[in-house]
Amino acid sequence: MPTEVALLESRALRVEQMGRVDILDKVKSLVMLPDGIHVRTEGVARYFEVSTASVRRLTDRHQEEFAENGMRLLRGADLRSFHSDMMSLWKGEGVESYPQAATQLRLFTRRTVLNVAMLLRDSDIARCVRTYLLDAEDSLRARYDSLDLRVTRIESCLADVGSALQELGPVLGRMSERLDSLDRKVEAMQQVVGAMSVRLSDLAQDIVRMDARFDARMDAFAHQMKDLRRRTGRR
Repeated sequence: MPTEVALLESRALRVEQMGRVDILDKVKSLVMLPDGIHVRTEGVARYFEVSTASVRRLTDRHQEEFAENGMRLLRGADLRSFHSDMMSLWKGEGVESYPQAATQLRLFTRRTVLNVAMLLRDSDIARCVRTYLLDAEDSLRARYDSLDLRVTRIESCLADVGSALQELGPVLGRMSERLDSLDRKVEAMQQVVGAMSVRLSDLAQDIVRMDARFDARMDAFAHQMKDLRRRTGRR
């Protein structure tokens, strides 16, 4: 876990924390200009409870870093255009006067204010912001470690499943062979049953023919008996 000193000294560590602008409002309310995007040097000084001179000295020492994180220095036409936009927004909120810079104006974004918090040494508010950042980093790292442990457990379970599947493979192979053998036996039995059905059909036809021949013989025998009785009666 990085320390407060490391955060003060390492630009790379500060870059890693630049997305945590939500920390600012957890420590203290940051009053923005009417556009909701920018803060003047005076607003930054009030937030950190330091002098404007302290903020200016800090931004002069780390001008490149602050510029990369959104700080702008307005002069001339850009400054007049910005003042015009702010005055219209200011009047829309029912405020008559808007503080205008004479020749130049430094503008900070939330990202730049967070950058100030990570560099400003002589401010209790800045130290509190850094503490929040480091605590959040520690909490995030703990959640990551917990997630990593859970993933490791899942991987271990999957490894056990893999071993079980490897052991089950030969069993499934033998079961498949037995099922194939049973299919062949059932098919052979079906052929035998089919042949028996044909034989029974032929036997039924033979019985029908035998019944017909028996009936014919009985009819012939009955006629012979009638003839015999007639002959006997005449005598």
